[in-house]
Amino acid sequence: MLSTDFVPGSPNWLDLGSSDTDASASFYTALLGWTFASAGPQAGGYGFFRRGEDTVAALGPLTEEGSVPAWTIYFHTPDADAVATRVREAGGTVRFEPFDVFTNGRMAGFTDPTGAEFAVWQPGETLGLDAVTEPGTLCWTELYSSDPTAAKAFYRAVFGWQEQDVPFGDSTYTVLTPSTGGTDNGQGGILQLFPEQTAAGLGSHWLPYFEVPDTDATLAKARQLGGGVRLPATDAHGVGRFAQLTDPHGSAFAVITSAAPGE
Repeated sequence: MLSTDFVPGSPNWLDLGSSDTDASASFYTALLGWTFASAGPQAGGYGFFRRGEDTVAALGPLTEEGSVPAWTIYFHTPDADAVATRVREAGGTVRFEPFDVFTNGRMAGFTDPTGAEFAVWQPGETLGLDAVTEPGTLCWTELYSSDPTAAKAFYRAVFGWQEQDVPFGDSTYTVLTPSTGGTDNGQGGILQLFPEQTAAGLGSHWLPYFEVPDTDATLAKARQLGGGVRLPATDAHGVGRFAQLTDPHGSAFAVITSAAPGE
C-alpha cells in the first residue's frame, strides 16, 4: 500500500507531460474530480492537480525533444546524484541530469535498460504528493517490461527493491516493496508486456493506477470525454476491479476500485 511516509525507492511524485495542457487539465478534472492550479509564470506552464487542498499529481508541457504525452512516476531518493551514478552502472540511461527545482527539491530523469522511463525526486521544501491510496489519488504503480528479468535486476541495483513473484495467469507478476518495507508495503509490480501490446508497437513503460469509487462509471466517463480503453474493466480476486485507459492525447493510466479487506 502506498503511503505519504516516503522512504527511499517509494513513489513520491507523479506528473503528466502533455502536448495540450489546457485540454489535459479539462479531461482529468472532469474525470477524477480534481482541480488544476498553475504554479505561476516562472514554472513554464507547470501546475498541480488537487483533490481538495491536497496535491495529488502535476501537469506540464512536453520539454524533452522527441517526447510524447505520458505520465511519469517519480521515486523518492535522498540523493538524486547517487541514483544517476547507479543508473549508469546498472545499464540505464540518464535522460536529464539532476537539477534543483527552486527550493522545492532536486530531480532527474532516467530510462531503464528495457526502455521504460522514470524519474526521482529528492525532497526539499516539497516532500512529495499530499495524498495517496485514497479515492482520486495514486494507489499503485506497474511496470510493463519487454524483459522483466533484466528490469528486476536493474531496479534492485538502483533502489534495492524487494521482490515477491506470484502466479499471474500463464505468467508471473512481481510485487515490489521498498528496501525497508515489509509485505504490507507493496508499492507496485512488474510483468511481461502482453504479446498483443508488443505487436501493437508498445514498449516498456510505467503505468500509474488511480483509486476510484466505481471503475465502470469512470471508464464510461472517460469514453464520453474522448479517452480510450486499453484494457476493459476486469476483476481480480482480492485486488479489485480495474481498467486501463488512455486520455485524448494517448497517455496511458489505470483506475481501480480496490477490494475491501477479506474480499
